[in-house]
Amino acid sequence: MRVAIVHDWLVTYGGGEKVLEEILALYPDADLYSTVEFVPSAQRSFLGGREVTTSFIQHLPGARRHYRSYLPLMPLAVEQFDLSRYDLIISSSSAVAKGVLTGPDQVHVSYVHTPPRYVWDLQHQYLQGLGLGRGPRSWLMRALLHYIRIWDVRAGLGPDLLLTNSEFVARRIRKAYRREAEIIPPPVDVDSFLVREVKDNFYLTVSRLVPYKRIDLIIDAFSQTPERRLVVIGEGPERGRLQLRAGPNIELLGYQPFAALQDYLGRAQGFVFAAEEDFGIVPVEAQACGTPVIAYGKGGVLETVRGLDQPTPTGVFFDHQDPGALLEALDRFEAHRAHFSPAALRQNAERFSAQHFRKRFAQAVEWALKAILSPSGSTDLLPGDQ
Repeated sequence: MRVAIVHDWLVTYGGGEKVLEEILALYPDADLYSTVEFVPSAQRSFLGGREVTTSFIQHLPGARRHYRSYLPLMPLAVEQFDLSRYDLIISSSSAVAKGVLTGPDQVHVSYVHTPPRYVWDLQHQYLQGLGLGRGPRSWLMRALLHYIRIWDVRAGLGPDLLLTNSEFVARRIRKAYRREAEIIPPPVDVDSFLVREVKDNFYLTVSRLVPYKRIDLIIDAFSQTPERRLVVIGEGPERGRLQLRAGPNIELLGYQPFAALQDYLGRAQGFVFAAEEDFGIVPVEAQACGTPVIAYGKGGVLETVRGLDQPTPTGVFFDHQDPGALLEALDRFEAHRAHFSPAALRQNAERFSAQHFRKRFAQAVEWALKAILSPSGSTDLLPGDQ
């Protein structure tokens, strides 16, 4: 079987690329396509030495540093990939990869990390963040996003089977494309983390320091309770501003190597998470270390963390993104500390291992091949509905 794998863009090794890495491992002879490929040499090992077929955007001026500026051309770019010689096409998409053109005798399975949020439910926040809330440039950008949104609906209708990472994103897919998606959580490298039974007297958060991660909320809460120590790991444009508002009980360490991250996740008495994420990998990594999670109760984290109402809780939720709600959750966590079992935390994290991802992904693709290519095949039922 001839297999092609299509990814939006390849510029770094992040969460989407970890999913891609597992897909590449499942289909080692597949050809790989992407709108651009500028992965630093130190991070290229996940590609397995593959050559990447890129689009015309690869050669446009400034594409290496400003590839996102060519977003209006990306729908056109992916439609130019000639995939007619392949039997199976797998796309890994949070933007345009799902929009590749395929024929009736080809099977297209798309792992949709999310519909592009900047053209759907987060359009207004996106424009405000760019300083484009009003004015002529704002209306030009709104018109552009409107065009991309129309194209994205067409792209979302193209694949034969949609897969996604959480029920939270499946609801977004349902609203955008009026389609159901099979949920396969992304792979988490739980084997790289060890359970530590004895914890140190500090809380931890790990994140890129950008506004939507709400590290400011966490810092403000801990600044109000100087008896609690907080360690922040991560870099980003917000670091200077966050450093200025941090109390003496808060330590911003910046970027840390993986060995240090493992150590801090294992030693922390609790991991604090204030963002609304589609899935959220680091809270799962914390649980793999036996470290409970104190999280904002919205998004994918509701599917990876078990609250105090569960027989074997792995974390505590707060309902509002404000310091008071987080402080109340910290109080509840400390009052119920004895309810958290490191072994139960680890067991919960193992549900999201890379092995589970590969098994479920391969099963979904096999189902799609049989249902679509066999004479009596039907795609009325998702794999999980059989």
